[in-house]
Amino acid sequence: MSQQERTEGDLRNTGLSLKHDRTWDYELDRIVDAVEERDAEKVGLQFPEGLKRRGPAVTDDLREALPDGVRVMMSGKPCYGACDLDTYLMRRTDVFVHFGHSPMKESEKIIYVPLFSNVDVTPIMQEALDELEEGDVGLVTTAQHMNKFEEMRTWLEERGFTVHTRRGDDRLTNEGQVLGCNYASADIDADQVLYVGGGKFHPLGLAMEHPEKNVVIADPVNNSVSIADQEQFMKQRYASVHKAMDAEKWGVIFCTKIGQGRWDQANQIVENNDNAYLITMDEVTPDRLRNFDMDAFVNTGCPRITTDDGPRFHKPMLTPGEYEIAVGNKPLDELEFDTFHGTW
Repeated sequence: MSQQERTEGDLRNTGLSLKHDRTWDYELDRIVDAVEERDAEKVGLQFPEGLKRRGPAVTDDLREALPDGVRVMMSGKPCYGACDLDTYLMRRTDVFVHFGHSPMKESEKIIYVPLFSNVDVTPIMQEALDELEEGDVGLVTTAQHMNKFEEMRTWLEERGFTVHTRRGDDRLTNEGQVLGCNYASADIDADQVLYVGGGKFHPLGLAMEHPEKNVVIADPVNNSVSIADQEQFMKQRYASVHKAMDAEKWGVIFCTKIGQGRWDQANQIVENNDNAYLITMDEVTPDRLRNFDMDAFVNTGCPRITTDDGPRFHKPMLTPGEYEIAVGNKPLDELEFDTFHGTW
């Protein structure tokens, strides 16, 4: 395999390094108000992986602003989305703050602080015009740029585009928002979609979910424009399915994280295959599965476990749909991206 194939086909390598500093609004005043309103004694903070280093500074700011005696605790559990809440800490605090993601499900106990980006999106959208055809265009972005969504829409309309947007399903908080596991907001009547946001995983998933659409990536953080090309990713997934076709013993992963469990799906696979074994776990990693004597695994948790980390597992790690192909229940040409719908 060439270096180019490893880079383009392995989703672990598709994240781009930041070229611009970001300034986040941690909404500390809202947190302090909530503590005072609830007469809270314990506050829990949960940060996504990339922002854990900011945790001590945020904690210091809160300690200074909060009444004496209020204890502030940070979650050390891995966090990759609004579906990935530290329920242990949440149950043991009076106020629980989840940073970096928009709400997946409203809760009086949880304060969601989305941490909007302050990066100007219009320069990179201007560059993206070279890749867009005139007429209809879909518009999607991530939670970090939702504060600029109406500005994006207006900007495109002022340049003659008919902009198509929708909210998607209950897993999505905002109109035009996409998640790494859900692209329902791109179910619009347009043959091209403009994705404004960082990284390549979201637009690659979008292109997989909607192969009939041309997905243009406008990355305002890294100042880059590209086209989502899922060919190398598809090759990787086809290879994993082929490797698993001779598997006899299957490990079926049920993820116990609050927003990632698909119990009915996991249970159905086990019930229909005498050589399938249900394995429950919270954090699904290659090291945790290495000691299980299985020929292949099926991941019913977050789809990104399969797509991002698939090459790291010692045995093939498939999505539920890929499993159906590997055991002969579906033809190979029905391979598609695994998505999540609904909340919990």
